[in-house]
Amino acid sequence: MKNIAILTGGDSAEYEISLLSAKTILKHLNPELFKGYIIHLKNDKFTTLVNKDRLDINKADFTLTLEKKLISFDAVFMALHGSPAENGLIQPYFDNLNIPYTTCNATVSALAFDKYKCNTKLKELGFKCAQSHLYKKGNIINTEAIINKVGLPCFVKPNEGGSSYGISKINQKSDLEKAVTLALKHDNKVLIEQFIDGIEISVGVYNNGKTIQSLPITEIVTENEFFDYQAKYEGKSEEITPARIREELTNEIQKTTVAIYKAMQLNGICRIDYIIQDNKSFVIEINTIPGLSEESIIPKQLRSANIKLSEVFDLCLNNVN
Repeated sequence: MKNIAILTGGDSAEYEISLLSAKTILKHLNPELFKGYIIHLKNDKFTTLVNKDRLDINKADFTLTLEKKLISFDAVFMALHGSPAENGLIQPYFDNLNIPYTTCNATVSALAFDKYKCNTKLKELGFKCAQSHLYKKGNIINTEAIINKVGLPCFVKPNEGGSSYGISKINQKSDLEKAVTLALKHDNKVLIEQFIDGIEISVGVYNNGKTIQSLPITEIVTENEFFDYQAKYEGKSEEITPARIREELTNEIQKTTVAIYKAMQLNGICRIDYIIQDNKSFVIEINTIPGLSEESIIPKQLRSANIKLSEVFDLCLNNVN
């Protein structure tokens, strides 16, 4: 029986989503193989809840003392969205302790989390991405130059971050500064990105132990202007799995997803978001620790493929970094 630390919490805006993902992972861990502990990280402190008692985790060696017995962990299942897991800051801590984990290493995580650098890398590798401009806090906002580069309408979003916090879609130049100010509440760098008018889709992908497997594609239809926080978590969208696209295009996008997983040296369960325009797929974002709550996209795709969450979690823990 292996002890698994399900790491959740964090200090980002995605805190609550992380807690929901952790509960799903604990619920679906194979009880014959794993003993799961939800480990909560907040303000640089690890704790866990046992029988309503909040117990500290020894940060020096990431162990738990329970009823005078020392418990060490065989692996970490990452359920912490945003910083410090999705941006690669926590991974070196576990590397130094020789504790493996279910997500990408620090270098890959940091690259994928930085939207501008990630898109630049993807373009270098031959994948299609939207035209974009990176604004850094304190710089002058050259509205004319930015709009000439990305066009209107366009998206303004925190360069690092998830769950659609701080994102705006603007239709006129005069709205740019206000949108940048909103995004700066979440990050010191802001990505201003070309709007691609098309079908929004999302594709889960993971290592099944033998090969890299792409999941059924989810089509996202939202009542809102784009797939914002309300659309994601408050029922303002419809997620259709499998997506209503041609089989040929489905196969092509799934192959692209596998190719990106390999080329970017991803690990664990990932999700890649695209926009389809004129039968061409543009990569919008790579999520290295996607949401795993019962209503998140990945669990829905697994259900569509008749794959149990417990099976995939077993595979993730068998392919830890």
